[in-house]
This record gives sequence, structure tokens and C-alpha cells, in this order.
Amino acid sequence: MDRDPTVVLIGEDLRAGGVFKTTKGLFERFGPVRVRDTPISEQAIVGAAMGAAMGGLRPVAEIMFSDFYATCWDGVVNEIAKARYMSAGRLTLPLVIRSANGGGIGFGAQHSQATENWAMCVPGLKIACPSTPGDAVGLLAAAVRSDDPVLVFEHKALYGVRGEVPDGDHVVPLGRAGVRRSGADVTLVGLAATVPMCLAAAADLAAAGVEAEVIDLRCLVPLDAATVLESVGRTGRLVVVEENPGQLGWGAAVAALVAEEAFGDLRAPVLRVSGGNVPLPVAKELEAEVSPSAAKVVAAVHRALDHRRVAPVA
Repeated sequence: MDRDPTVVLIGEDLRAGGVFKTTKGLFERFGPVRVRDTPISEQAIVGAAMGAAMGGLRPVAEIMFSDFYATCWDGVVNEIAKARYMSAGRLTLPLVIRSANGGGIGFGAQHSQATENWAMCVPGLKIACPSTPGDAVGLLAAAVRSDDPVLVFEHKALYGVRGEVPDGDHVVPLGRAGVRRSGADVTLVGLAATVPMCLAAAADLAAAGVEAEVIDLRCLVPLDAATVLESVGRTGRLVVVEENPGQLGWGAAVAALVAEEAFGDLRAPVLRVSGGNVPLPVAKELEAEVSPSAAKVVAAVHRALDHRRVAPVA
């Protein structure tokens, strides 16, 4: 906001710093013109952001919980995602919509969904999902600079994580995955909260002599397929770890990509560790039962390592 006076914030309770305190101090610093509190209406927030972007601003809108996209999805899917295409490029919508995403802290079925899959199905939207404080800053900076609409899913279970953030103008390019740990035996692909889960699993596996490579996708759109394929080409095994229900998901898309592009490199079937096909419970024991975990990732890796690929009969 210091860098670009056209950047404005739109959302609920922003004056108070937001429900997760992610906008704390911005109202006092930039004033009511650039930090706009709205009624409790996701349709109004999305509509105002779309109009502001068409009018020359770079709005950053906040949907408090990503679950609430369900109430304004028409504006995101049928208007924001398609305006540039349907206007033959005469309209650009350089806007960002931020939301708190995912489970793991007992917020229940209506406030714990990982909804990045909803957006991945919609052409015209970029999708960023940071897993570290540095990426939270860098990916948001890249999203604000983008001339296309970007949805930033911030995992609520990661808001309390501390870590290094580079000084100065820190920008992480959209669509560039990060290799968080190198390894030669299996590739683990995670996103947002499943990245530290993969790292914990990799540490446990290392104690047993298994070296896992951990890839943080960072973005679903654009998707850094090259980094994933290069890693699988070396390790020959892939375990995808996603919070979404297993019946669909970005993990299925990554698995299909690898099956199509790197089948000859695979020494075992691609395995997915995902959430259960149930609404998330409030009770922490039940939520843990239907959610991915480091232990479930370790078990999947051992299944992949135990697989023996049999050559087809001539």
C-alpha cells in the first residue's frame, strides 16, 4: 500500500484488524478511504472489488472464511473470472481476494473447509496457497501486482507460525514451486498446511533411512508441473498430500499429470493422502481421524516403497 496508492482493502471488521488480526494497524495507517469496512455481505464485498478493479484500483478483498465463497460464488466464477476474456482484453481485473482456509483447529463443518479446489476448476483465476510467513508476504505481493484476479487461500492453522521474512520488496513469483527438502527415494507434494506435515513425515522417514523430497506447490494456478515431474523422474515415487476430500481435489490433478507425463519413471503407483469424504467434525479427535497427518504420509510412503512393479507378460 505504501508502494502503490491504487491498492485498497475491502472487507469485514478491517478497522479492528480482521478476525485473525491480519490487517491490524492498516486502518490507522491508511485511513477510511483505503481501508473500507463492509456489511456482512460477501456478495457486496466481491461486487465492490470487481467494480473497483474495473475502475482502475487494485483492491484486496477479504472473505473472512473461504467457506463463505459459497454465498458469492456467482460473482467470482461468472463475472470476475471471465470479464477479461469476454471483453477481448478491454477490461482487466487486477484484484485479490484473500480468505482463511482449511481445518485442523476445531471450527466445524461450516468454517473448516479447504476450498481451493472450487477455484481450481474455474478458468481465469490464479490460486496461491502459502505455507510459510515469507511466502505469505511474497505471494501476496505478486498477487497484488498481477493484472489477473488472484485468490489467496491463507490456512488458518498457519497464522500462528513464525518464520523469516526477507526485508525490502519481497515478491515470490506465482506458479513457482519450492523444494523444501531434497531426497532421492520418494517425492512428497504438499500445499499450505500439508507442507509442514510432509516435512515432519520426511524427518521420521529419514530416521529409517528413507530420503523424501518435499515440494511445496505454493500455487495451484499456475501449476509448476516441471518441478514435480523433474523430482518424480529422479525418485520414481510420488505421494500427494492434500486436505481436501479424496473424491476429487488438486491431488488427483497432480496424480493424473504424473501418470500421463511420467508413467515410465514410476516404480510404484501414485498415492494420495487426503481428507475424508465427510463434513469436518468439531471434536479434535474426530477431525484428526478424517484429516491427513504426518503418520498417514509415512504409512503411504512405506506402501510405495514396498511396491514391486512387475513387468508385463509378452
